[in-house]
Amino acid sequence: MNLVHLIPYYAPAWGFGGVVHAAYGLTRALAAHGNAVTVITTDAGDNGMRLPAGESVIDGVQVIRCCNALPALRRVNLSSPLGLREALRTALAGAAVLHVHEFRTVENLIALPLAHALGVPVILSPHGTLPYHAGRGALKRGWDRLFGRWSASHIDHVLALTADEAADARALWNRLGLPLADARISVIPNGVDVGEFAALPPRGLFRARYGIPPGAPLILFLGRLHRRKGVHHLIDALPALPEAWLAVVGPDEGEGAALRSRAAALGVAERVLFTGLLAGPDRLAALSGADVLGLPAVGEGLPMVALEALAAGLPVALSDECHLPEVIEAGAGVRLEVLNGANIAEALRPLLDDPSQRQAMRSRGRALVEARFTWDAVTRQVEDAYRRQTAA
Repeated sequence: MNLVHLIPYYAPAWGFGGVVHAAYGLTRALAAHGNAVTVITTDAGDNGMRLPAGESVIDGVQVIRCCNALPALRRVNLSSPLGLREALRTALAGAAVLHVHEFRTVENLIALPLAHALGVPVILSPHGTLPYHAGRGALKRGWDRLFGRWSASHIDHVLALTADEAADARALWNRLGLPLADARISVIPNGVDVGEFAALPPRGLFRARYGIPPGAPLILFLGRLHRRKGVHHLIDALPALPEAWLAVVGPDEGEGAALRSRAAALGVAERVLFTGLLAGPDRLAALSGADVLGLPAVGEGLPMVALEALAAGLPVALSDECHLPEVIEAGAGVRLEVLNGANIAEALRPLLDDPSQRQAMRSRGRALVEARFTWDAVTRQVEDAYRRQTAA
């Protein structure tokens, strides 16, 4: 199939979080399955940097980056892509589907009428961004008042990550006065390439690099430093876990200074490490060196980092809003039921104190990912959804 994906930011713009990891993994897997995949995106990069505009090929995927005329708009999650309409018009000629990532984007305002005029079905992956409590609630409400109903009317099918996200989509469409039939929703999770985690760096590499004692229990947070990610809860748990360290790995989205102040006020600053964004082998080294991944987040879709941790053999501690009950059912992690320091410490303590329990969870986590969350299996489900749209 000839497939076009549209997203405001794409690999290697890893600082934009799980959406980029998910879109990169899916498009790469689709190309590996023999599809012709074109990604149209912008030059937005990490930390306000700009990636080279123009065309390139990344792992078999044709990538077209349009230059943002006003890159400062990225601070409010908006794009200003020059030449996007022309790039889309060319790419959509003969395309089987247009797959858009995230609902409320400037890119969609340009692309949806073009796809409609050309008769190209539009598929949406919301990536957990639909609810107002998932961040930027006021901006989302304003966007929906202006563009929501029009945008929703141009979307043919929704790929939800979980049953909860499917319910979020129905609720939004209902608010917009456009009921969304069950036949127009598919529930398909994110995936991971388990081969990337088959040969991890030595466990001691990350610890030695950052001065973490070899025997200290190490909690890892991987993600953007944003309030809804819940890093502050992990810091609050450390006074009750006097031997444990916390590695906070990810780009700062305005929360870093407050988190450092919080750690200092609680007297745990010497056990909290802030590395900034890590990618490639450095990211793998962090997964290899940790004892548990902690993600007490709200407003998640289905976090890529949790699947990556499981594939790396790392037990996970997840809030309910990570939408991965399978992890608890499989015995591959623990549930963070109440999001405060005391309860998180209570949930983590038995796991950090018992290496045999962690080892058992490592095996169960890998088995769970291999059974349900590989990109190969996920891609086959996505391809089936595409075919149903082209046959409609």
